[in-house]
Amino acid sequence: MANKGILLVNLGSPKSTEVKDVKEYLDEFLMDEKVIDYRWIFRALLVRGIILNTRPAKSAEAYKTVWTDEGSPLVVITEKIQKKLQKLVDVPVEIGMRYAQPSIEAGIQKLVDQGVTEIVLFPLYPQYAMSTTETVIEKAEEVRKKKFPTVKINYIQPFYDREIYINCLAESIKEKLPENFDALQFSYHGVPERHIYKTDPSNTCKIDDANCINSKIEAHNARCYRHQCYKTTETVIAKMGLPKEKTIVSFQSRLGKDKWIEPYTDETLETIPKKGIKNLAIVCPAFVSDCLETLEEISVEGKEQFLHGGGENFHYIPCLNDEDRWIEVVKTLCEEKLNEFYFV
Repeated sequence: MANKGILLVNLGSPKSTEVKDVKEYLDEFLMDEKVIDYRWIFRALLVRGIILNTRPAKSAEAYKTVWTDEGSPLVVITEKIQKKLQKLVDVPVEIGMRYAQPSIEAGIQKLVDQGVTEIVLFPLYPQYAMSTTETVIEKAEEVRKKKFPTVKINYIQPFYDREIYINCLAESIKEKLPENFDALQFSYHGVPERHIYKTDPSNTCKIDDANCINSKIEAHNARCYRHQCYKTTETVIAKMGLPKEKTIVSFQSRLGKDKWIEPYTDETLETIPKKGIKNLAIVCPAFVSDCLETLEEISVEGKEQFLHGGGENFHYIPCLNDEDRWIEVVKTLCEEKLNEFYFV
């Protein structure tokens, strides 16, 4: 297996909290047509004409609240995962970020420099989405064809319902749950509704609870992000033995005025105290590593929204991060592909 290697790919982060670095990061991120899927001219007008003239300063302040002495939480945690995984496998392990540094190209180059010709690439996203898994694979293929045409890459597919992942997530949540809570909220990153339709090869998907909740995997929802989020929640709470009526599913991080998948996390946090939910635990299973969207948007802003709405106790449950049990899941998923390598 000397010619094989592993590349762990996560979202990415600005290289610092300086406004210019945040602006550079947001430009690369938001100009990705898989993230804001408008025609280039309209995307450029929106991103470079409006968003980048207003948002970087605000985002920079938000990043400052979560930044550590080591750097960006997301990058630091991904590096810790890489180091722990490297101790468990006998092939080289590197990391790459979809946006900013270290790039996917840099990660592949490091592996190639070590003699690797066959790479197992692991997009660190449990559920499939156009703006996560799909853009990582597309970018990696673009880089491979241009820079590394003789290298083979095999991609680990979304693992939102894999038993080893569900067991890991359920155990992690259960250990961190407060003794008394009225509800456990699963807050997933949101996507525009049109992204759901664009990733449906059958063109028959309908965004409603009948198709997303407790439904079998069929042609119309095989790549449906909303369905996969509900499936993760359903299997986790079943593993935990938690009644469905004690759980909530919602979607965070909306951008712009387009219709995004519902229900919205911010609106939910503001209204559920009036329904008697005063003690809330919340987890973000669209992320495996804590980042701005969990540490600031949920554990800070979300807490304020909940308390302002009449809530009393708010408990944020951290992501899997570099927990040993999660590293074992990563190892297993990677070894499956290493042992059954084929060119996709």
